[in-house]
Amino acid sequence: MNLASLDLNLVVALRALLEERNVTRAGRRIGLSQPAMSAALAKLRRHFDDDLLARVGSHYELTPLGEVLLDRVTATCGLLERLFTSQADFDPAAESREFILATTDYAVTVFGADLARAFDREAPGIRVRFTQIPAGILEEPGALLSTVDGMILPHGLISGFPATELFEDRWVFLVAEDNHEVGDNLTREDVARLPWVTYLRAYDSPAVRQLGMLGIEPRVEVSVDSFSALPFLVAGTQRIALIPALLAERLRGVAPVRIMKPPYESVPLQEALWWHPLHTREAAHIWLRETAARVASAEEWQATTERTIR
Repeated sequence: MNLASLDLNLVVALRALLEERNVTRAGRRIGLSQPAMSAALAKLRRHFDDDLLARVGSHYELTPLGEVLLDRVTATCGLLERLFTSQADFDPAAESREFILATTDYAVTVFGADLARAFDREAPGIRVRFTQIPAGILEEPGALLSTVDGMILPHGLISGFPATELFEDRWVFLVAEDNHEVGDNLTREDVARLPWVTYLRAYDSPAVRQLGMLGIEPRVEVSVDSFSALPFLVAGTQRIALIPALLAERLRGVAPVRIMKPPYESVPLQEALWWHPLHTREAAHIWLRETAARVASAEEWQATTERTIR
């Protein structure tokens, strides 16, 4: 398809129509009259040879193609917005903008807070918004990266995208203080027979894959999409949980649990800041990546990290 032959205004109209599912509201949202919005819908229907919006009773619902297009047009609009807000120069002390970083509560707690403080010191007009990494990240990482400014995620889950190295962590286990099934040291037999609490997403899959190679299949009783909730779900039960050591230290004392070393040499956790290739040469994103790397390499941060994961 020849891009020059397309009316790119229809991209904006398509997003509004699919999200609002109402011609009048969609037109109001992007500043078009109802007749103009109806005309845009008619053009889109001809182009896709699909109704996109189907009337069901007194309201409209998306057709199956409309559902598919909703995710794609959202990602496309995010990419276009970033494309046309690109700058040749970036002065952090004078700029006013927002960076969106997709990550987990773990990375926000152990690293994001330090990064936000650096922004506050060096770029008072810069805002940062941390969003949760969606469950489907392994299937379409490029789609997510096209809608955010970066993603803090460990190696071993995605590949083929540029990344800036941040920090290393290691895995530890949480065991309830009153879990008398476990002695002073956790054994492989304990890991295999005791029930587990796990982080819901595939974030810890390299560690779980390692267990599979050792012949251990975790018996999952509870799953949750928050690393910070793990101590509370372990406390007072026979359950165990894998958690990054840096977070375990920050959560020490919030619940009656023990932090224990794995009964095997666990794979390290190497966190990185990933970005879409579109941002590689953009001045604002270069500053973002350099700032993140500088925060991660600061002596105080490194000393804390080394003491924790030693």
